[in-house]
Amino acid sequence: MAALDCGTNSTRLLIVGADGAVLERQMRITRLGEAVDASHKLSADAIGRTVAVLEEYRTLMDRHGVVRARLVATSAARDAVNAEEFFSAAREATGVRPELLSGLEEGRLSFAGATASLPADIRRNRTALVVDIGGGSTELVAGVPPVDTGDDATADVVAVSLDIGCVRLTERFFHHDPPLERELAEAGDVVGAEVRRAVDELPAMDGAELLIGLAGTVSTVASLEIGLPRYERARIHHAVLSRDQVDLWLRRLSTEDRRARLERPGMVAGRADVIVGGVVVLAAVMAGFGLGECLVSEDDILDGLVGSLREPGPR
Repeated sequence: MAALDCGTNSTRLLIVGADGAVLERQMRITRLGEAVDASHKLSADAIGRTVAVLEEYRTLMDRHGVVRARLVATSAARDAVNAEEFFSAAREATGVRPELLSGLEEGRLSFAGATASLPADIRRNRTALVVDIGGGSTELVAGVPPVDTGDDATADVVAVSLDIGCVRLTERFFHHDPPLERELAEAGDVVGAEVRRAVDELPAMDGAELLIGLAGTVSTVASLEIGLPRYERARIHHAVLSRDQVDLWLRRLSTEDRRARLERPGMVAGRADVIVGGVVVLAAVMAGFGLGECLVSEDDILDGLVGSLREPGPR
């Protein structure tokens, strides 16, 4: 089985065997959503970059004998008037029918993936708030993870999708490198208002006891905090970031230019120019919900998609 996620900033693949063992987990920075916030259109270059990676993924899928797959697109495609152009090319490249997820569908799949394999000592029947910080949007999903991993993790969750993400914020507010103080302040005001809206719209989220952070921003901050010279999933997955650590990295990264950020162990080349926007979101969520720690999860929407493929019905 395979899951393919075409996000605003990255294009990712997960292939698992019939026994659930992970055979491939790949990520490429393709920036599908480049300039979509302003133009509401996917550029030919962005489509070309993403489709080229999807063709690579098709080779891996064929090599492993994939028989069931889901390919989803999220914020960038939701905002683009020419999304069908990308979908046609994506289907030709992969042989899989693309699906355009709503923000709420995206959030529910992320929650399912992030909570399915939580250790019992972390689970403890606590309400979890999952924050999935993407390139174009951020999904907030709250609920109690199921005790039995075979149960539906999204049966009783509440979710909200916010039009704030690391790429969108960077393109909209950060016109200098490093960003000016007023640019950071403007971005922070917008993000803070969106987080307050989420709290007001879904009061149940305000009772969350466990924050689980997903996606590249959170993983990168964890890598920076640990000082990893290269990506190590085992050391990042279920690491814990304190609110003080997140605030410190926001101050550090926002006062450096892209070149200086790239020199830091743990930074990814395709993320150095948008990481500040992502950390603004993470810091605002932790502050807005009064949560002092964030559990880093490398299980995410891809794992939720694969879980859905185990359910009856053709794909």
